[in-house]
Amino acid sequence: MPDSRDPRLCTYETRFLLWWGILLYLLQLGSRRQLDFELRDGGPQVLDNVNRLAETHQTSMPVHDTLDHGLEHMALSALEVLRFQMVQRLLRMKVFDAARVLGRPVLIIDGTGLICFHRRHCPYCLTQQHGEQTLYMHQVLEAKLLGPAGLVVSLGSEFIENADAAQAAGKSAEQVKQDCELKAFIRLMPQIKQLYPQLAFVLAMDSLYGVGPVFALLQEYHWSYVVTFKEGRTPALWKEYRTLLPLCSENTLQRTYGDGKVQEFRWVPLEYQDSEGRCFKTNGFECTETVTREEKQEKHYFAWLSDLKVTAKTVEEIAEGGGRARWKIENEGFNRQKNSGLNLTHVYSIHPEKWKSYYVLLQIAFILTQLLERGSLLRRLAMQSGRSWQKLFGSLRNIARRLLESLRNRSWEEEWFDVASAAKLRISFDNSS
Repeated sequence: MPDSRDPRLCTYETRFLLWWGILLYLLQLGSRRQLDFELRDGGPQVLDNVNRLAETHQTSMPVHDTLDHGLEHMALSALEVLRFQMVQRLLRMKVFDAARVLGRPVLIIDGTGLICFHRRHCPYCLTQQHGEQTLYMHQVLEAKLLGPAGLVVSLGSEFIENADAAQAAGKSAEQVKQDCELKAFIRLMPQIKQLYPQLAFVLAMDSLYGVGPVFALLQEYHWSYVVTFKEGRTPALWKEYRTLLPLCSENTLQRTYGDGKVQEFRWVPLEYQDSEGRCFKTNGFECTETVTREEKQEKHYFAWLSDLKVTAKTVEEIAEGGGRARWKIENEGFNRQKNSGLNLTHVYSIHPEKWKSYYVLLQIAFILTQLLERGSLLRRLAMQSGRSWQKLFGSLRNIARRLLESLRNRSWEEEWFDVASAAKLRISFDNSS
């Protein structure tokens, strides 16, 4: 990692501080201050174990402000390169292959809110009016690669910020030009294309992205899409779809499952013309799911647009692997990161650039967290005890707690760090959960 600190004045090596920051999230400590209480003053084995992880020889442990100062001198781009290297390693190991749709990796796109203030935090704040109160916010657009067993790995992040921040001073919230998810999407996709030029992604997105500029960009990159189809987003196209459905009665597939679930798929070829007169060939398709349990019947309806070839052989795979998989970025990604010790919406820094480094550091740690929680090594450990991992640990949060206690109180053995032994281990993912 590049580090702009003066080496003559540095007590802690960059590698050590980087692991200190990763452990903040890997152990789900919730805030920087907890590094002091849980690690610095938390146990007799912490220093030795972190030195082993970082391959350093530190003789003391930093306070949380030391990490904050260190991140100020580590470029955000360098952290993004580290994330890229981790994802590249997983791609080479074919970790994500089981979740492909028609042979293509699935990239889930969605945005979320990060931090919110009642006063302007910096010139880049987005604004939102709630009655007489103006909220100042920061948001991010995420591109997450879908893997088996609910694995969602951050591939790229684009922060949604005011486009005219330099001229924001003295202007009201209404006068400031707002950035948005679609603008961030147009900025993020070229970055993804440059990093992964050989991958032909299928993008899973909500109805916001079912518009001409998005379709045109994906067509240029030879990528495909599965977009949630809603009447309110493209009313003319929706009307055409509903009109053509009865005329394409042969485009139907029904699946019946032993648990009382019945799915009916229907699809129609469409042509969409955007406001600039560009024409795109697409397919509208839907899934009506009926679940009967104990004489109670529930119905669920889903509809999508996709440029993939939709047939009786492919519609189920596209709907399940591309359409319905989109919720995983919300549930497995954002919700998990917000409502656990990862504490995504916590203000780890008020510095207008440094908080982005904490965000990317969280994404790096979450890759490790998911590999630990969803990998076969944990399942094997549970099987040896004759119990499921849920009964062995009780919850995902308890896994982080056990790891914390191990770091604090157990001297990690040298053989655990032996590269040759680790290379013999095969970690798989259970795609049935």
